[in-house]
Amino acid sequence: MYILGLWDGHDAGAALLEDDRIVFASNEERYTKRKLEIKFPYNSIIAALSYAGIKPSDVEEITFPTAEFAKTASRLLPYQQEVYYRFRRRKMTLRPRTHFLRRFMKTVQTNIGVMPSFVSLSKAAISGHLRQMGFDRFKLHYVDHHVSHAATAAFASGFGKALVITLDGLGDGLSGSVSTLSKKKFEREHAISARNSLGIFYEQVTNIVGMRELEDEGKVMAMACYSYPFPWEENKLKDFFRVDGVNIISKYSHLKQYDLLARMAWAIPREQFSYMAQQLLERMVTEFTSNAIEEYGIGDVAMAGGLFSNVKANMQVRNLRSLKRWFIFPHMGDGGTALGAAMHVNYKLNGITHYRFDDAYLGDEFGDDSIEETLRKEKGISFEEDSDKSAHAAELIAKDNYVFWYQGRMEYGPRALGNRSILAKADSESVKEKLNLYVKQREWFQPFCPSLLQEDARRIFENVKGNDRFMTMAYRVRDDKHELMRSVTHIDNTARPQMVGGENKNYRKLLEKIKRKTGYGVVLNTSFNIHGMPIVMSPEDALLTMKKTRTRHMFLGGFYVQNRGA
Repeated sequence: MYILGLWDGHDAGAALLEDDRIVFASNEERYTKRKLEIKFPYNSIIAALSYAGIKPSDVEEITFPTAEFAKTASRLLPYQQEVYYRFRRRKMTLRPRTHFLRRFMKTVQTNIGVMPSFVSLSKAAISGHLRQMGFDRFKLHYVDHHVSHAATAAFASGFGKALVITLDGLGDGLSGSVSTLSKKKFEREHAISARNSLGIFYEQVTNIVGMRELEDEGKVMAMACYSYPFPWEENKLKDFFRVDGVNIISKYSHLKQYDLLARMAWAIPREQFSYMAQQLLERMVTEFTSNAIEEYGIGDVAMAGGLFSNVKANMQVRNLRSLKRWFIFPHMGDGGTALGAAMHVNYKLNGITHYRFDDAYLGDEFGDDSIEETLRKEKGISFEEDSDKSAHAAELIAKDNYVFWYQGRMEYGPRALGNRSILAKADSESVKEKLNLYVKQREWFQPFCPSLLQEDARRIFENVKGNDRFMTMAYRVRDDKHELMRSVTHIDNTARPQMVGGENKNYRKLLEKIKRKTGYGVVLNTSFNIHGMPIVMSPEDALLTMKKTRTRHMFLGGFYVQNRGA
C-alpha cells in the first residue's frame, strides 16, 4: 500500500510511504528555489512518484494536516497565501492594512479550532489539485496538526514505549501536546491551547528584534549568547508564562503580549532582549518536560514541533536527570507534517508504529551518468572521475580550502548532513571567514556547526547522551578542545554537532581521512546554499552556486570539479 502525505502551507512538501517503509520525502522549496515555499507541493509530489516509479493511479490513500480557519481560507484564496509569504519574508512594503490583517488572522487562529466545515472545504480544495495531477481513485484523510508532529517523533524514534511531546507556534487551535506510545498503541493524553503558545511568543520576539518570524528564530537564539547573563529573578519577562503540571499558561493574549514586548524592547539592547526570551523559553520547556515525565512515568521522550529546533532549549531538556533516552525528529517544523500525516494514517489503517529511521537521506538522487551529462554541457569548469574522493576532499580541507560536497540522496529537513554540504577545517578561523565572505554571508553572531565521527563525540563534548545524527542538540565543548573546534564553537562554548556513524559511508570515510591527519574526525559542515536560498537540489543547482560564489573545488557524485574562473 502506498500512502502519500502532503502539506501545502509554510515549508510545503510531500512524503510517500510503502507499507512500513519511508520511500521519499522532500520539500517544495528545493524545486521552486523560494525558501520555505508555501504553495501546493506539485513538484514534491511528482518527485516522490518518480522516485518510486509509480503513477498517480497507484496511490489510493492520501492525507494532509491542518484544517483550521486560516489554513482553509488560504486554500480557497491562494493569492492571500502568497501575500502572507511575501509579508513574512519581508518582500513587500509594510502597510497598516497588512499589519492589521496579520493581527486579525493570529487572533482567529488562536481562538477558533477545527470545524467539520473547514475539513470539508480543505478536502475539496486539495482534491481539486490532486485530480489535476491525475489522481483519480483516492481516499483523502485529514490529520490534526499536532498529531502529525507527534507521529513523526513517535514512529521514527525507535522507542517501544515513549512519551511524545510537541511544541510549536500553533496548528489546529493548539500549540502543544503530550501523547504516549505503548504496546503499539498511540494516543494523545493532553493538549495545550494556541492561546498559551511559547512558539508564538518566540516568533513575536523574532519579529520585534527585526528578523523574519518562522525563519530567523535560530538567529535570536544565537544572538542571545552575546548578552551579559543575569539570573532568572531579574528577567523582566519571567511572568509572561508559567508551568502548572503539564499545562503551559500565558499571562497575556497574543495581541497584548506583542504590544508589551514591543514597548519593552524599545529600551533594551536586542542581545539582552533575546537573552531574556531565550532564558524564559528554556526554563518553561524544561519544567514542562520534567513534569510530563513525572506525570506519565516514561523516561524515553520523543519530540517534534518547530520549537524543538531551538538546540539550546533541547540541551537543557537533555540534561534532565529524569530523562533516560531522547529523540527529536530532524524535520521538526511544519515541513515534516506531510510525513507525520502519512504515518498516522498508516497507523490507523495498518497498525504500523515503527519505521527504520537511521538517516534523513530521503530526497532526490542523481546518478553519475546524469551528473556527467550535466557537466559536459557546462562551460568554465574542468572535471574528472575521482575514485578516492573522500581522501582527495580531506587533503584539500587539511590545506585550508573549503569544498562543496554533493553526494547521494538529498537530506530531508533543514540541516545538511553530509550529502549537500560545504566542508572546511573545524579549527581554522581564516577559512571560516573566507567561506562566510564569499558564500554564506551569515550574520556575525551566527555560528557554524561541526560533523564528527560518533566515536570522537565523548572526547570533544561534555555530557553526551546518545548519538545525535541529525544536528538537533547543542553540546558544551570540553575545555581542552576549544582550539580544535574554534571555527564551529559559539561564544558560549557550545556547538550543534552531527555525530556520524555508519549511515553515510562516503562522509564517514572523509572524516576518517581527516582523523588520520589531525587526530580527530571533525570538520565544519554548513548547508550547500547561498544565503537566503534553499539547499541545492540538482547538479545544475550545485554548478550554478559554484559559479556564483567563485568556489574552486567541488565533489559532485563521483567527479572532482574545478571552477576555472575561481
